[in-house]
Amino acid sequence: MVNRLANATSPYLLQHQDNPVDWWEWGEDAFAEARRRDVPVILSVGYAACHWCHVMARESFEDDATAALMNDGFVCVKVDREERPDVDAVYMEATVAMTGHGGWPMTVFLTPEGRVFHAGTYYPARPHPQMPSFTQLLGAVRQAWEGQRGDVEGAATRVAQALSARQRRGGTDTSSAPSASDLADAVRRLHADFDAERGGFGGAPKFPPSMVLEFLLRHAARVGDHEQTGAAALHMVTETLRHMAFSGMYDQLEGGFARYAVDADWVVPHFEKMLYDNALLARVYLHWWRLTGDPLGRRVAEETCDFIVRRLLTAEGGLSSALDADTPTGEGAHGVEGLTYVWTPQQLRKVLGPDDGPWVAQATGVTPEGTFEHGTSTLQLRLDVDSAGADPADVRRWQSARDRLRGARARRPQPARDDKVVAAWNGLAVAALAECGVLLGRADLLSVAERAADLLVREHVVGGRLRRVSRAGRVGAPAGVLEDHADVIEGLLALYSVTGAAHWVDAARPLVEAITSRFWTARSGFSDTASDASDPLLRNAAGDRGADPSDNAYPSGPSAAASALLTWAALTGDDTARLVAAQALDGVRQVSAASPRFAGWGLAAAEAAVDGPREVAVVGAPGDERTTALWLEALAGTAPGLVVAAGAPGAVPAVELLEGRGLVRGEPAAYPCRGQVCDLPTVDVRAVRAFVRCEDRDDRPSGRPSTPGGA
Repeated sequence: MVNRLANATSPYLLQHQDNPVDWWEWGEDAFAEARRRDVPVILSVGYAACHWCHVMARESFEDDATAALMNDGFVCVKVDREERPDVDAVYMEATVAMTGHGGWPMTVFLTPEGRVFHAGTYYPARPHPQMPSFTQLLGAVRQAWEGQRGDVEGAATRVAQALSARQRRGGTDTSSAPSASDLADAVRRLHADFDAERGGFGGAPKFPPSMVLEFLLRHAARVGDHEQTGAAALHMVTETLRHMAFSGMYDQLEGGFARYAVDADWVVPHFEKMLYDNALLARVYLHWWRLTGDPLGRRVAEETCDFIVRRLLTAEGGLSSALDADTPTGEGAHGVEGLTYVWTPQQLRKVLGPDDGPWVAQATGVTPEGTFEHGTSTLQLRLDVDSAGADPADVRRWQSARDRLRGARARRPQPARDDKVVAAWNGLAVAALAECGVLLGRADLLSVAERAADLLVREHVVGGRLRRVSRAGRVGAPAGVLEDHADVIEGLLALYSVTGAAHWVDAARPLVEAITSRFWTARSGFSDTASDASDPLLRNAAGDRGADPSDNAYPSGPSAAASALLTWAALTGDDTARLVAAQALDGVRQVSAASPRFAGWGLAAAEAAVDGPREVAVVGAPGDERTTALWLEALAGTAPGLVVAAGAPGAVPAVELLEGRGLVRGEPAAYPCRGQVCDLPTVDVRAVRAFVRCEDRDDRPSGRPSTPGGA
C-alpha cells in the first residue's frame, strides 16, 4: 500500500500515515481513482488537536478489519480542516443540513463527482442507541451503492439542489449594514441568552465567546451610560471574563485557555489549546482592561500572550496551531486527555509540602473526590490576587506555589504540538501581540509579533499569492482563503499602528487588492476561495455557494474582511475597500437577525463602522517624548472606529491619513477626524484622550479648536 501521507505538511495527516487505511489526500487523483473503480469516496475531516478524531482513529482507522472494509469498498480521503478550510466549509454545510449538527471528526460519503449523499461526524466502533457502528455504516453504504444506485444518486442531487437554493435565498436579501438600532437590538437579544449566574451564553458545552465579547465591549465603549444597552453589554463582558479567568478552562499555572468547557460551570475543559482562541481572548482581555482599568484583564492578557510565545512559537518565528487535548503516556501510541494538567490533593502536598499543599487545594478547588476523572481535579482559582483589596501575603503565597507547581508540571509528559503555521491565525496573533506589547510595555511581545508577520510576508507569499500553511520552513500547497488574507491584513495594520513602520502597509496592499479583485464581485459578493483558484473539483462540489458570513470558532472570511478593510479604507482613503467592507456587513445583519452569537466579529466591525471612521494622525519626531505621549494616548483609545497613524514631519507619508499633516507651532500634534469631518489639530494629550474614548458621543467634531492647546 502506497503511503501517500508521508510527505504531507499537515501534522494531522502525518498522524494517519501509518494507518492500514489506504488514505489519499484531497485532489482530483483520488476522485479519478473512485471513478475508475466505480466506488464512493469516504471523506474524513479532522485536525491534530481534536480528541474525538483521535478516538475514531484508534477505534476504526487503526483497526485492520475496519481498514479492510474501507479499502475494499471505497476510496478514502483524509483532510486537515485547518489546512483546507474551503473543503471543510463546503462539506460541513452539507453535514449540518442533513443531520442538524456538525463537528469533527466529520465523516462524509461522496459520489466520485464529489457530491454528498450521506454525512455524519463521529461513529463508534460498537453500535450505540440511535447510532450505528462505523462498520455497520460502511456495510449499509456499500450495499446501497451497489444495489440502489439510483436512490444514492438522487439523494446527492437533492442535497446539492437544497444547498444551492439556500445560497440563492440568502443572496437575494437586500438588507443593509447593521445600524445603531440593530446593534442595540443584538445586545438585548444576547442579554436574553446570557448566563447571569456563570457568565457566557447557553449551557454545556460552553465556549469562550471572544468575538461576541469584543462586540459587546465596543458597544459599551461607544454608547457608555447614555443607553441601557451600554451598561448591559459591559456587565455581560465583565461577568464572563471574570468567570473564565478563574475557571478550570484557564490554565492557572501557565496562562492560556483551553478550547471550551464540557460543563456549564467552566470547570472541566476540553484540554486542547488553540492559537486562534488565545489570540482572540488575549485581545479581548486587553481591551477590557483598556476600557475599565480592571487589573485582572491586564494579567490574563499578559499571561495568555506569554503562553502563546512560550508554547507555540516555532524556530522559524511563526506560531503553531495548537497543543493537543491528549498527553502521550509513553505506554503506547495514544494519549490521555488532561493528564498534564490535573491534580489530586496528595500530588499538591507532595510538591508544596504539608502547609501549602492543603492551602492551595482549597484555593484551587482540588478535592479528594475530584472534578475530572479518577479523582483528579482541574485548577480553579478561588483567591483574589488582582484587586486592590487582595491580601499581599496570599498573593505572594500563591505566586510561590504556582511557580513550584509549574516546575513540577513541566516534568510531566506534555501534550503534542500541532506545529503548522496557519496564516489567518498568525494574523490574529500578530494583532494581539502587537497591541499587548505596546499597551503593556512589553517590547518582547511586539518583537514576536514583528517576527511572525515577517514570516508571513517572506515565506507565505509565493509568486505573489498568499499560501495558507507552512511547517518547519516548508510552505504547503493550499492557497490562502478569504480569512487568511483578511486576518493577515488585520495583523499587519495593527503592527503599523503601533510602530509607524511603512513596510507593513506595503505588505498589506497586495492582500487588500486580492480581496477586492479575486474574492469579491459586486454581483455575487464574497467567496471563500479566489475566483482563479485551481480546484475545479471543489468548485463543482460547492456549486454557487458563497462565503458563509457566520462566525464559528474564529472570524468568518466576510466578517474578517469587513474588519480589515474598514481599517484599510480609513488609513488610505481606498473607496473600493470601503464599498467591499459595507457589502460584508450587509451579510452580518442577516446572521445577527437569526442569532447574534454567531455574528460577533461582524457586529464588532459594524460598531466600528457606526462609530467611525474615527481617525487620529500623530505627527512628530519619533524620539520626541511629546510625540510618544500623543501616540500612546491615541493607541489607548476605546472608540470602536478608531484608526491611528503616526509619522515624522516632512516624511513621505505611508498612508493618506498623514498627507499634508505637519507640526503645530513647532510641536508634535494629533489630527482628529471622524466620518470625513476633521477637527483642528491639537498638541494636548487630554484632547486626544477625550476624542479616542468617545467623550464626544453626542456631537461630531465641530471644526473648532478641541482644547486650549489646539491650533
